[in-house]
Amino acid sequence: MTLETPAPIAACITLAASALAENARTLRGPAGRSLPAPAANLFLPEDLDDVGRTSELIEGDRDALRAVSDWINGFVAKPDKQLGRSGPVCPFVPRAIERTTLWLAPERIADRRVQDVVQLVGDYKKVFIDSQPLDSEAVYKSVVIVFTDLSAECAKSLFDQVLEHLAVRSYAEDGLVLGAFYERNEGTAIYNPSFRPFTAPVPLLLIRQAVVSDWKFFLDSEQWLDLWARRFQGSAVRALADELRRQPWRAKRD
Repeated sequence: MTLETPAPIAACITLAASALAENARTLRGPAGRSLPAPAANLFLPEDLDDVGRTSELIEGDRDALRAVSDWINGFVAKPDKQLGRSGPVCPFVPRAIERTTLWLAPERIADRRVQDVVQLVGDYKKVFIDSQPLDSEAVYKSVVIVFTDLSAECAKSLFDQVLEHLAVRSYAEDGLVLGAFYERNEGTAIYNPSFRPFTAPVPLLLIRQAVVSDWKFFLDSEQWLDLWARRFQGSAVRALADELRRQPWRAKRD
């Protein structure tokens, strides 16, 4: 089936005077070897202060990456009293930053159809799967695709379509979670329905590994809860049992 970009999305995407030719360009990897895009298009937050590392980025893309990096470091990796629990907004991010396994990737999609964006995200999935670490430390790695020319008004519509084609398959087949973040995201925190932690300053898609504690996000979806149970099996049962043991009725009985 061919997916076309709906007119409202195309109209809302900001056209830039010069676009990145992601599939044609190569950058130098850490060991001096050439890396094909999209692998070469990955930046650590600390790279954004390295003029040599970011010299091929146009200013708008560099600014977008910095805005997202500042948001991650200043909000996602920090505690927030509105969150409803202790610890940082995302408990995995501080360690990901420490281990240098959180990468940012700028992408421009003004001239692309939805199916092209689906393919693009699929390419980044492959990069994620093949990237180190591959052991238990993989829970601390993530790829953040930053759509630098996508408006907040159109982010939901585009991301909904992309995730419709990728989210379930990515989780069931690859054990990956894809998450959409944008300025007007109405998604709320698990422990505080008034708190909206998914509102990034620039529209982005997060790719990360599924973890057993994700069940709390899936309680209102039979489909996702079933996918989670199939993936984690015995670990899923133990995770639920641990949670039940902490409930007030259990404490009173003990």
